[in-house]
Amino acid sequence: MTTAASTDSSRSTPAPDAGADPARPIDAILVVSFGGPEGPADVMPFLRNVTRGRGISDERLAAVAEHYHLFGGISPINELNRDLVAALAGELAGRGAALPVYWGNRNWSPMLADTVGQMRDDGISRAIGLATSAFGSYSGCRQYGEDIDKARAAVGPDAPAIAKLPPFWNQEGFLSAMADHLAAARRTEPDAPVVFTAHSIPDSMAATAPYAAQLNEACRQVAARAGAGEWRLAYQSRSGPPHVPWLEPDIGDELDRLASNGAESVIVAPIGFVADHMEVIYDLDTEARQRADMLGLRFARVPTVGTHPAFVGMLADLALGPLPAPCPAGCCLR
Repeated sequence: MTTAASTDSSRSTPAPDAGADPARPIDAILVVSFGGPEGPADVMPFLRNVTRGRGISDERLAAVAEHYHLFGGISPINELNRDLVAALAGELAGRGAALPVYWGNRNWSPMLADTVGQMRDDGISRAIGLATSAFGSYSGCRQYGEDIDKARAAVGPDAPAIAKLPPFWNQEGFLSAMADHLAAARRTEPDAPVVFTAHSIPDSMAATAPYAAQLNEACRQVAARAGAGEWRLAYQSRSGPPHVPWLEPDIGDELDRLASNGAESVIVAPIGFVADHMEVIYDLDTEARQRADMLGLRFARVPTVGTHPAFVGMLADLALGPLPAPCPAGCCLR
């Protein structure tokens, strides 16, 4: 189902061909996200979409599918995106800019090409694309620009122009929302070290992207705002062949280190994610928490920014502001 709602700086990916005067006002906003299954029957088809072209066997996918089946075969990401679409539409309406907010996914319904087709049918001619990813990397930034390009090409020459916004890792609304959540957790565990987490990516991908540098700077700023003196960045959710190097340290190894150094508790802050989707509720709330329990560490997990008012307000500011400039051609390559 395609969703539209009017109530319902770092380097960026190259903007899709807008083909229009930059001064022309936009008439819609498009939220672009990853997608996730919404029932047991969706899980394997969804995972095949995610891994298409990588030669991963159904046997391996079935093992990953068990993570989803622990939660009834439902990833929370789609419902969280519906919440974000509704919150953003409400914020815009409150400002007197009641633009329709559409939503399309890379890997599951509503698929991006279907949404762009609906936008065309609704008479939309120029839109801003907001990817649900704060940091610059191939999969988190450039690929979403490619997804938009492919969706527009599938719809045809009368597809709306869509300019993708750059990552927002250093925007005030993102940093302050994350800091609010971290400060609340620190009131419960004031002496606990903080471990920020983000999705690991291959070293080869990180070499062409500002990902790690942006993460470290964002962590520094959020920690300072929340008064966290002891903090570290760790990575999670790596996949692929074990011989291929990915960004480290892994969150599990970091928990081991803290326990061996005498820590009694830990606050885990998933700064690399904007919503509590499967990588958060399974990889952190399930696996990492179990490891912390085994190590005797009290475990507190900070919420993602979600629909925090500062974050939603920031998205509205970006959507209504000037169009982004394209990034260098060699940025965030695969």
